[in-house]
Amino acid sequence: MKPYAESCAQNREPILAVLRGLFADRSRVLEIASGTGQHAVHFGAALAHLSWQTSELPENHAGIAAWLDEAGLANVLAPVALDVNDPDWPLDGLFDAVFNANTVHIVAWPAVERMFAGIGRVLAPGGLLCLYGPFNYGGEFTSDSNARFDAWLKARDPASGVRDFEALDRLAAAQGLHLVEDIEMPVNNRTLVWRRAAWTSA
Repeated sequence: MKPYAESCAQNREPILAVLRGLFADRSRVLEIASGTGQHAVHFGAALAHLSWQTSELPENHAGIAAWLDEAGLANVLAPVALDVNDPDWPLDGLFDAVFNANTVHIVAWPAVERMFAGIGRVLAPGGLLCLYGPFNYGGEFTSDSNARFDAWLKARDPASGVRDFEALDRLAAAQGLHLVEDIEMPVNNRTLVWRRAAWTSA
């Protein structure tokens, strides 16, 4: 049986509407933490010009494979075993885009730091990082529902929680990325988009 996440079914069209424009000139995308695989097959089918590389912890690969096998999309690749905490990610070459949804509020902050460091290693010059989820601004929740969500997260795991945009932006800047878009999404979510400079210093 394929795994199913209701949130993926609900947010896939708004996210796709954003990615159509952002990824129109991209060719190779890494999705960090592909989860069930629902996003990968939906976006891969709609954005057939992309090579979409899925990734996840090994225990989630079977679920992703079930979605990929059913979809039969040549441009959506089988998941690589990727733990954001690892210092070396098992990937070949660089990607001109990285996409991640709903991860930074789940994992502990040190894992968020390591994820950004890993992105810095695999994102090509001129590449885009697109991060979807709920975020705080100036240390404040943007809605009562996000405050309740944060309380629920912390009750489950005190190391988790809705992250501050400013802290994430500092992590991105440390990897040579600058914010180019902050897009309002349904249900008090955002899509943050950073771009790496097209050149790097010697």
